[in-house]
Amino acid sequence: MPDDLTANTRVKRSANWPLWSGFLLSLIAFLSYFLIFARFPVTRDVPWINFLLLALSLALLFVGLRRAFGRSHRYRGKIAGPILSILSLAVVAFFCLSIFYFPRKLPASSQSPRVGQKAPDFALPDTHGHTVSLTALLTAPAASEPTKGVVLVFYRGYW
Repeated sequence: MPDDLTANTRVKRSANWPLWSGFLLSLIAFLSYFLIFARFPVTRDVPWINFLLLALSLALLFVGLRRAFGRSHRYRGKIAGPILSILSLAVVAFFCLSIFYFPRKLPASSQSPRVGQKAPDFALPDTHGHTVSLTALLTAPAASEPTKGVVLVFYRGYW
């Protein structure tokens, strides 16, 4: 008789928190790039913090899936686990597309100077706040000074 009682009673299964926290962390990693980290050059050019957060979210999802399918008698998540994992993988894929693929599809710049073409004159403040122009940098130096040269580096972006 005791065997019949244990067979008919339901064991309450624990919540599978790694599944939900992995999914939420993938959303936070995706949104935080555009809301926070795109403002700073060190994290805008190579979003390493977001990659670490996405890797951590995928690791949590993996742990949650192992718990849901490996110890299903103790943890919930056999239905929600695959759904959340697929949604998180879609978030990771869209993040990688938006960082690596979509910026390369920008239209060609028709007004930028070509290689070997003379740059138009411009004036910008230096680190001390003094205005420096391109013609002032390219003027012929005195005999005692070394020849001057200017390297112009163009960072094309859309920010």
